[in-house]
Amino acid sequence: MRRLIACVAGAFAIALFVLATPGGALAQELDRYQARLSPADHYNSRGQRLQDAAAIIRQDRANVHRFGKRDPEDQLDAYFGSKANRGRMEAMLRNGSADPGVRSAIVNGTPLIEVIIYQNAVSVFLIAP
Repeated sequence: MRRLIACVAGAFAIALFVLATPGGALAQELDRYQARLSPADHYNSRGQRLQDAAAIIRQDRANVHRFGKRDPEDQLDAYFGSKANRGRMEAMLRNGSADPGVRSAIVNGTPLIEVIIYQNAVSVFLIAP
């Protein structure tokens, strides 16, 4: 009986770990960075206002890597230097996580965020409004 309980408890712990990772699969963190999403990050290179959290984060990374425009709190990352990888941002956020309040803060403000990058997902957290 003890062995059965230990087995069930172990399986439960593994299931929680799997479900807690982006996309519900075992995920290894590739990189992480912090970024201040300034007003410049809310507009694309054609001057159009961005209305989606993933698009704003993507523009921030383009501003950092492609245009060399870093806000004082922007950190570099090794992943989004590639245009192709930046192009995956929307799908990666869909596969990952960001609470509705975090998404709202990104679209409607200039928050400091932390982004954790996985193979096929990102998790976004609010550090400061």
